[in-house]
Amino acid sequence: MTDKIVRIGGASAFYGDSQLSARQLVDDGNIDYLVFDYLAEVTMAILSQAKAKNAAYGYAVDFVTVAMKDVLADCAQKGIKVVANAGGMNVPSCVTALQKLCSELDINLNIAGVYGDDLSDCRSTLNGDALCEMQTRAPLPEHLASINTYLGARPIADALEAGADVVVTGRIVDSALVIGPLMYEFGWQHNDYDKLAQGALAGHILECGAQCTGGNFTDWHLVPDFSTMSYPIAHVSASGAFEVGIVANTGGMVSEATVGEQVLYEIGDPANYLLPDVACDFSNIAIIQTAKDRVSVTGARGRAPSNQYKVCATYVDGYKLISSFFMGGEQAPEKARVNINALIKRTQKVFTDKGLGDYRQTNIEIMGAEDTYGPHAKTQHTREVIAKLGLHHDNKAALQFTASEIAYLATSAAPGMSGFGAGRPKPQPLIRVHSALIDKSEVPVTVQLNDTVIINQCYLTPERSELAGASHYPNEVIDDLDDHGAAKEPQVTVPLVKLAYARSGDKGDNVNIGIIARDVKFLPVLYHQVTEQAVGAYFAHQVKGQVKRYDLPGINGFNFFMTQALGGGGTASLRTDTQGKAAAQMLLSMQVSVPKSWVERS
Repeated sequence: MTDKIVRIGGASAFYGDSQLSARQLVDDGNIDYLVFDYLAEVTMAILSQAKAKNAAYGYAVDFVTVAMKDVLADCAQKGIKVVANAGGMNVPSCVTALQKLCSELDINLNIAGVYGDDLSDCRSTLNGDALCEMQTRAPLPEHLASINTYLGARPIADALEAGADVVVTGRIVDSALVIGPLMYEFGWQHNDYDKLAQGALAGHILECGAQCTGGNFTDWHLVPDFSTMSYPIAHVSASGAFEVGIVANTGGMVSEATVGEQVLYEIGDPANYLLPDVACDFSNIAIIQTAKDRVSVTGARGRAPSNQYKVCATYVDGYKLISSFFMGGEQAPEKARVNINALIKRTQKVFTDKGLGDYRQTNIEIMGAEDTYGPHAKTQHTREVIAKLGLHHDNKAALQFTASEIAYLATSAAPGMSGFGAGRPKPQPLIRVHSALIDKSEVPVTVQLNDTVIINQCYLTPERSELAGASHYPNEVIDDLDDHGAAKEPQVTVPLVKLAYARSGDKGDNVNIGIIARDVKFLPVLYHQVTEQAVGAYFAHQVKGQVKRYDLPGINGFNFFMTQALGGGGTASLRTDTQGKAAAQMLLSMQVSVPKSWVERS
């Protein structure tokens, strides 16, 4: 076994992340690879629209003009390779732009592109019924804004094997940015499944940048300095075991909890985290603090993946109008509701008179009155709020009329209203996501090195794929207290945050909330009180679907997966929190019963 270590720095969590992260990692990270994750589901639709307006665009332009312009020469000098999914909807144009940048910087690098994920050119040959939505079983919509598969890591490894210094891809699974370099560096084969699962876990932890180094951390008050935030580095061995660390003297932190929270981010069943290269089981991993700002991560297990890719299609479903205003004074929430309801009623009458049809959805949220908390709101008498309305209509002209009419409220309704921002809001397309599966045999993948196509093939899996059974806590752990988690001594109630860390994220219209016990002794309380039924009841004002809980014994955690939870999710939702980012914070306010002696001791 080689003692070689590959160091990979995660510089981007999304399109628009910090312009300073790459410089931090390149200057002081002692890294071998610099990776960038840019592509959220809806980002693909936005890039598709950009390409439709100009055939030379459709990729993450900032990757070239900002990130690479700043550090590419230093990467070349230090031998740091770059892997990014910045190609978006137009990988060849991104390759061309990077070649032009290399010429301007007077450096000579091999630029590779990986694509084939964009299925829009073959839309007419795709079977809409076969590509039915994974949850609702609805057929693929006729008119799409974008349709892409999530490719895997093997073509990235092949590009690196061919001599690439920079690899840009279209839509891939986020963790492939890390798995690909590890396959190349260590010679991992397609069936080294435990190693690939470890690589996938490293990629999953790095893919959201500073979210594993103190960003969005439950105990945010312990993070030293957000202004000099740290970006993560995975130090990976040939066995797949790795440590997560940061550049010294930067502002974040690495602990079992910061990394554990990120493990739980945007996952479903932790025993079946399914990727194109490997089916992963993260339920019994171990995260151990090895030094200040350094943790080791081991224990991921892998199995053969399926011979299908996930497909993400986006489509326009009418238009939405989002607007907000400030309301001050006594009874501010009530006044704000009266004003918005007056606007809705007023415009509905006009729509009826003109035959425009009614709103398909309306959504009112009063920020400051804790509307998002529903029945759990504590603020009853605030004297200042931000009122937000979201409207959905099939007719853009109808929403344009509403946008022009909003200002009438300023002098014709309840007092204390101001702050209309930048003026009249503009209707925007309401974009929905359609998720499906497609056989890998139908998706040839292209690898381009500089201006030459070197590979065009389907990446298939020879072995048979199987789902794993869920992991469960042993009885001696969950029944440690009497009476199923409620000891016989006197009880008191405390908010969940006293017992657990939490992190939430979205997948379309679904949201997951992962929680980790702060102490193993809290597990029985969490197991018996923070149940599927209890969490479902707590979020009943928001969640229309089901709540499923999964155990993660390895990190003393649980993951809750909630369907139909975001009002459509992403750009299809009219809510303020369209991606469930605050859902974990909301759950941490849930009251649980604990022995009185615990509170007295703490």
